[in-house]
Amino acid sequence: MTAPLIGIFLVLLAIAVPVAHAMLGGVAAALWLDGKPMAVIAQRLYTPTQSFPMLAIPFFIMAGSLMMSGRFGVYLVNIARLLVGNFKGGLGQVSIIGSVMFGGVSGSAVADASALGNALIPVQKREGYPAGFSAAINSASSTVSVLIPPSIPLILYGLVSNVSIVDLFVAGILPGVLLGTGMFFSVWLLAHRLNLPRSPLTGGIRVFRSQIISAIPALLMPVFVIGTLRFGVATPTEVSVMAVAYSLLVSGLVYRDLTWRRIWQAAIETAVMTGAVMFIIMASSTIQWVLTAEQVPTRLAEWVTGAFADPWMVILALNVVMLIVGAFLDLPAAVLLLGPLFVTIGQAIGIDLVQLGLMMVVNLSIGLYTPPVGTTLFISAGIARAGIGETVKALMPFYLVALLVLLLISYVPFLTIY
Repeated sequence: MTAPLIGIFLVLLAIAVPVAHAMLGGVAAALWLDGKPMAVIAQRLYTPTQSFPMLAIPFFIMAGSLMMSGRFGVYLVNIARLLVGNFKGGLGQVSIIGSVMFGGVSGSAVADASALGNALIPVQKREGYPAGFSAAINSASSTVSVLIPPSIPLILYGLVSNVSIVDLFVAGILPGVLLGTGMFFSVWLLAHRLNLPRSPLTGGIRVFRSQIISAIPALLMPVFVIGTLRFGVATPTEVSVMAVAYSLLVSGLVYRDLTWRRIWQAAIETAVMTGAVMFIIMASSTIQWVLTAEQVPTRLAEWVTGAFADPWMVILALNVVMLIVGAFLDLPAAVLLLGPLFVTIGQAIGIDLVQLGLMMVVNLSIGLYTPPVGTTLFISAGIARAGIGETVKALMPFYLVALLVLLLISYVPFLTIY
């Protein structure tokens, strides 16, 4: 069944069929050709939905949506300007610092690219930033969000690999900081070359104090999430529910900008994003069932460990495969599709599965700003009204930074193991 499944899946992807539909089409064709009942698909679609940890996904999305649709977004940008606005290319640095802080609220690179892009790119262009450069900064820096807890891709990897989501969250902090720091210095160097202006937030210590005080309640949410999980106070699912309650309290009692309209819009956004993720999870479960039944992960692991003499070569091969796949599949779909296969290979070569998870997420996040799919690339280029070729050219330094961080995570285990 495996060959027809893969062949039909790739054909459907090539003609622009959505990933989840392509997965189901491949499985249905493989079952039909093998003479097996189609009822298996319905059963496999239902099975992954019965997961308590999976409830964390919609609640973290809801918490992030509630926070970022209110005043917190404005405070976040202002704090970033206070911290780094006086550097050359200050607004570019604001995008990166904002992504680090935003990641602790939303866990979604797409939400980050849209929210910060709409807030910053028009201002950057008015201050003389090339459109392609603004789009490049936004599309690359938004991927820091998938490493800073709570991270939706890390939750998905934890579900398919049976690795502790708490360990993944804690291990994602340092790689996220490394990635953000590398991008920060890239923008600083390029800003000198392009002679971009400084953009400090004026007002002195009084404005600084008022903005910090205003933003503290929202900025405490990632600290609350990590602290609660790290000390075993609650499970990730329980913490996600508490995060929604915290967001409602902060918006309603501290910022006083909570309205029924905002709650309704956040609920709709959560439903749409959760539906898309869940459909991919359900579809990928059918493929995983077929591959497991055919013993593909075990055979693949045996072939890989036999074909490559050293573990470092296996790791390099996995990275190359992920870079290619990430350019054609969205991050959640790629994690769910490759996760079970790579976990088997990782266990065969003795790599820590937390390290493997971070390696996968960093690697596949590069695909978010790489053609031809590049979700954050197209969002950012659309906001900036920049050409894709122009934006990709401006992205070259950011690709180098991301690849360097990827190599460090792949070959320096202590960066991701605690």
